[in-house]
Amino acid sequence: MTAQPNPVMIEASGLCKYYGAFVAVHDISFSIPQGQVVAFLGPNGAGKTTMMRMLTGYLAPSAGEAAIAGHDVRQDRIAASARLGYLPENGPMYPDMTPLELLRFFGEARRMAPATLQERMDAVVDLCALELVTEKPIGKLSRGYRQRVGMAQALLHDPDVLIMDEPTAGLDPNQIRQFRENIQRLGRTKTLLISTHILQEADAVADRVLLVNSGRLVFDGPVEELREGGSLEQPFYRLTAGGAAPTGGGDGGPAGGGDGKSAAADDGESGGEAVGGGAEDKTAGEAKAAGTTGAETKTRTDAKPAADGGRESGSEAAGGGAAEKTAGETKAAGSTGAETKTQTDAKAAGAGGTVEPEAPGAAADAGGTGGEVPRTGSSKA
Repeated sequence: MTAQPNPVMIEASGLCKYYGAFVAVHDISFSIPQGQVVAFLGPNGAGKTTMMRMLTGYLAPSAGEAAIAGHDVRQDRIAASARLGYLPENGPMYPDMTPLELLRFFGEARRMAPATLQERMDAVVDLCALELVTEKPIGKLSRGYRQRVGMAQALLHDPDVLIMDEPTAGLDPNQIRQFRENIQRLGRTKTLLISTHILQEADAVADRVLLVNSGRLVFDGPVEELREGGSLEQPFYRLTAGGAAPTGGGDGGPAGGGDGKSAAADDGESGGEAVGGGAEDKTAGEAKAAGTTGAETKTRTDAKPAADGGRESGSEAAGGGAAEKTAGETKAAGSTGAETKTQTDAKAAGAGGTVEPEAPGAAADAGGTGGEVPRTGSSKA
């Protein structure tokens, strides 16, 4: 006589979730039969939590349908919730309540009979090892204990389906080992979907793996089919990062060797040449400007007493060979001060303070003060 297949307890059909132009989940479909433990794997931001919220009815999908034990989570939410235990990644709890008060509150909200509620409270306190903190406010518990209180409330009504988002977050190694043992025992009669990005955890407790990346289902099958060389690391990297894991050598590609490195080196050399060329141009310009300015300043100082009004100084400033900006600035700043001194000396030496007739030179000096380069017969500008 042919054995009847186990009934489907978790079903997703074309589930999608969009936030504007951002695609969080796109067209994911799968079904999980009774008595199967499934690991929901994927890197951070892959869409695991969004998918679980849609499966449990806490988030409405943009498209598609989800069902728990045959009940549509949107059309028949109460009936689906009665068969479902859900542990969010950071489950909301009342910090002023003790674990016992919280469990009693949730049991009464689910309309559990008092005798059944007390029996289930004792069972989950023992299962989740909460004996030492049952009378302590939840707000004063460690993260690991708060996680165990959340797990206890998910198991309180003895559901057929358990969906847990990162259930071992905050647990120490001993607690993780105990959790794995509990999952293996629960998996004999219940259906479990456990979200995690810890590969060792999935390998230890799961029968099947659903692997998502960028909101899309990229693998669905037994753990043995995904495992390579006794580990899930290599296939996980390949399916979520788009290439083979780095091996430290090889010709180009994601493995990180060969041509890619050469190209990077070539780019680095080109950049170095460009920077070096710029530095040389800048250095040459600065040296030219500094050298010319110093030479012209000395020439003006020597020529002033003998020249008539500093005409030669102005000519040399204009034809010193520096850049136009440098020459203009040099003339505007340097010749003005020197020529003023020359005119003052001339007044002191003249009769009655009268300046010697130097109309052409004075006119040239007045033009130099305005920032323009004077043009004389000897100018090279």
